[in-house]
Amino acid sequence: MIQGKTVLAIVPARGGSKGIPRKNIREVAGKPLIAWTIEEAKKSRYIDRLILSSDDDEIIEVAKAWGCEVPFKRPIELAQDDTPGIAPVLHALEFLPRYDYVILLQPTSPLRQADDIDSCLEKCLAADAKACVSVTEVTENPYWMYTLEKDGAMRQLIQTNDFFYRRQDLPQVYKLNGAIYVANYEWLLQSKSFLSQDTLAYVIPWERSIDIDTEKDLQYLNYEYFPKNSKT
Repeated sequence: MIQGKTVLAIVPARGGSKGIPRKNIREVAGKPLIAWTIEEAKKSRYIDRLILSSDDDEIIEVAKAWGCEVPFKRPIELAQDDTPGIAPVLHALEFLPRYDYVILLQPTSPLRQADDIDSCLEKCLAADAKACVSVTEVTENPYWMYTLEKDGAMRQLIQTNDFFYRRQDLPQVYKLNGAIYVANYEWLLQSKSFLSQDTLAYVIPWERSIDIDTEKDLQYLNYEYFPKNSKT
């Protein structure tokens, strides 16, 4: 609870994953990928209830073993490749009591910390915003990107009269890192999205923003961050 407001956190983890088979329970430094998110969420000072939304029996058992509540099993039709990310959240809200704030924590962001979760929520409340999501600064700035015409002519991706010759002069640009999504409960039900023109950004450093989407991402995480646990 924060400032008298109740907080629900949802960890979505479907069984199917084409990029990395059984991704959510693959081992990272000796424990399942999903366990990293569960552990940090349980350290939060504000989360009143932490639940898993999954269609997969094995993921459900793993989550329970790491202390995450599983109040229902997600319908298979909401666990497809083309299922919108908001769908499991809205489905969960149908089954649970009303909370003041909802937090979505994707297990593919294992390095986000409890302090990140709490700070993102604090920022949302301090500004009386409807939503706040985590972002990280991009390493490849789009102000240095171009499209090519058929004749090979270069066209700026972002049209501007300015030319930036030094990296230090580039405008700072950020991208969603998928780690934390916070929203007011009632607003989320109406908007059906964490993102709007009024959504605030909470910046997380790139070293805590790795998003596990491919086998290479998983290998990078293990070898760069946990070399002693990596198998050669």
